[in-house]
Amino acid sequence: MPDGTILIADDDAAIRTVLNQALGRAGYDVRTTANAAGLWRWIAQGEGNLVITDVILPDENAFDLLPRIKRLRPDLPVVVMSAQNNILTAITAAERGAYEYLPKPFDLKDLTAIVQRALVKGQKRPPTTDADTSDDRLPLIGRSPAMQEIYRVIARLTQADLTVMISGESGTGKELVARALHDYGKRRNGSFVAVNMAAIPKDLIESELFGHERGAFTGATGRGVGRFEQAEGGTLFLDEIGDMPLEAQTRLLRVLQQGEYTTVGGRVPIKTDVRIIAATNRVLRQLVQQGLFREDLFYRLNVVPLRLPPLRERIEDVPDLMRHFLRKAESEGLPAKRFESGATDRLKGYTWPGNVRELENLARRLVVLNPDETIAEAAVVAELADHGRAAPIARDEEMSLAQMVEQHLASHFAEFGKALPPSGLYDRVLREVEGPLIAISLAAARGNQIRAAQLLGLNRNTLRKKIRELGVEVIRGLRSE
Repeated sequence: MPDGTILIADDDAAIRTVLNQALGRAGYDVRTTANAAGLWRWIAQGEGNLVITDVILPDENAFDLLPRIKRLRPDLPVVVMSAQNNILTAITAAERGAYEYLPKPFDLKDLTAIVQRALVKGQKRPPTTDADTSDDRLPLIGRSPAMQEIYRVIARLTQADLTVMISGESGTGKELVARALHDYGKRRNGSFVAVNMAAIPKDLIESELFGHERGAFTGATGRGVGRFEQAEGGTLFLDEIGDMPLEAQTRLLRVLQQGEYTTVGGRVPIKTDVRIIAATNRVLRQLVQQGLFREDLFYRLNVVPLRLPPLRERIEDVPDLMRHFLRKAESEGLPAKRFESGATDRLKGYTWPGNVRELENLARRLVVLNPDETIAEAAVVAELADHGRAAPIARDEEMSLAQMVEQHLASHFAEFGKALPPSGLYDRVLREVEGPLIAISLAAARGNQIRAAQLLGLNRNTLRKKIRELGVEVIRGLRSE
């Protein structure tokens, strides 16, 4: 049976009751209070093996209480809960010495697992810092479970100096994450230097990164300072690392292995103290298999992999993101705007292949082009349609498609039930179902491939590829773009 006393502080009686019952059933001794004073009294008396507290308490902020707890009882684990679910909350919790940050609403299974881990393994205290986390310019936005996990990982990484590999589609915010790791990490007083590998001619990448000596190549009329030198003591962000040529990969590997480099045309090794954060929208393991990326460099860079979810995987964050972009536009001198509820629902109905960057661009267009203070649903639909997207599929149309698909599948599986093939059932199902399913979707969408892709949950390019491969006939005379 579990053993330990858990001290809970939250001014919400319902949360106290739920936690009391859940942890009590798990075998723990639980004590609850509605304020920081009661919690501190128990801690000062040496009671409790674990603390679970909300950030905002009636008489004190838990972040102000945490340093006192750490000084008096440094081995007492503290789990911080908060409904202000953003990256600054997670980072502040880590910097003030919290064992874990738990966003509200939370899963009781997750909480129980955290409690067990904290009590069994003991407190692993991150070093405290004097970083100011009161900045309202949130570098990342979103309250979805996917983003909460990103916040927790970033909060842990700010206390370390490890090499990080950020992966994700274009427009997901990879540079924002890299900047957050720098701005809230140990190297915040150094420079943050970003370089995009895809934007530099291949024959100039080594000079760009490591610098060059006078006369090293044609046009080198003086000594050139490289990005490593500029980032000394800080962070070097290597974006689109998959586009780095093999020759430059070899030199970068030496830096990671030996902590030194030579300039182009130079002979004396230069010691360097730079944290490397790399990013890619490509699958590096595939590039390794194709011989386009060094395997040893991949493992050197991939110390801590961090995948950013595309916007379609956290579509519930769209309203928060849009409000943020509207406030940002207003702060830049554009007119103050707001969306009516139907307009926001329309935005949540898209897959956003351009991710957050595309959403921000749309917000700016809507702010500038709409004279009314409130941006109507019709304006959003029109703007999306003008930029290559069809209006969302109506519910009755979606249901109609579902019925056609159901009938089609039922008829085919009825045939299989009469005479199952001796082998190749999986391939036969794909062959006989996938093609007609795409054809049905195109028919329901009146030949519009964009709308058909939305119905199927496919990327438009993927749908086009399947239409070609399967030989699906596209209805003539109807718009497909």
